[in-house]
Amino acid sequence: MTKPIDLYYWPTPNGWKISIALEEMELPYTLHLVNIGAGDQFRPDFLKISPNNRMPAITDPEGPDGEPISIFESGAILQYLARKTGKFYGETERDRVAVDQWLMWQMGGVGPMAGQAHHFLKYAPALNPPQDLTYAKNRYRAEVARLYGVLDHQLARHRYVAGDFFSIADMAIWGWASLWQGQEQVLDDKPHLKRWLDEVGARPGVQRGRALAGEKRSDLQTDRKAQDILFRR
Repeated sequence: MTKPIDLYYWPTPNGWKISIALEEMELPYTLHLVNIGAGDQFRPDFLKISPNNRMPAITDPEGPDGEPISIFESGAILQYLARKTGKFYGETERDRVAVDQWLMWQMGGVGPMAGQAHHFLKYAPALNPPQDLTYAKNRYRAEVARLYGVLDHQLARHRYVAGDFFSIADMAIWGWASLWQGQEQVLDDKPHLKRWLDEVGARPGVQRGRALAGEKRSDLQTDRKAQDILFRR
């Protein structure tokens, strides 16, 4: 019997990538909550697994050659799990190249830019004292719009992000893109993105992964302690 993977997680778009992957791949896992609003990511035991003090992270007791392995960085975890299971990475080397390039596009573009959009549009104005910065708000709102335009163009030609097969690239992008309203985006001019958001969001594995510990999500616009830990370090 496959031993459960230890998942170190908090319900955020980056955390959802891995909870969704584990659910879609039907891998058993043990959940370890890392409350980033309380500073759990700075605990010494967690830093041994994730030295960059970021979740998600995993420990697989049945890693390469049967030995345990710990992995941080969500993109690296997704690639590892896809190789381990042989699922959601396409069938050919050409497929895998397509998956990797869109996964890297998410890691270097959508995640950081959408994260900054959330910060400057929602959280910074709620700080004490408020940091309502018009330039930053406009910059990140516009860059997210550009990225979603790129994604809509790709999805006009393919059912999923990397082609006509569901992959870890879709898992990586969906969580961030599903929060388009908080990033002050519109979908009226992006019908293919809207179609994809709905189709991926209807998958049972995606729904289970998104719902994992969903009740733990806090309102960073009002949680002063979490603001201090997340935004002032």
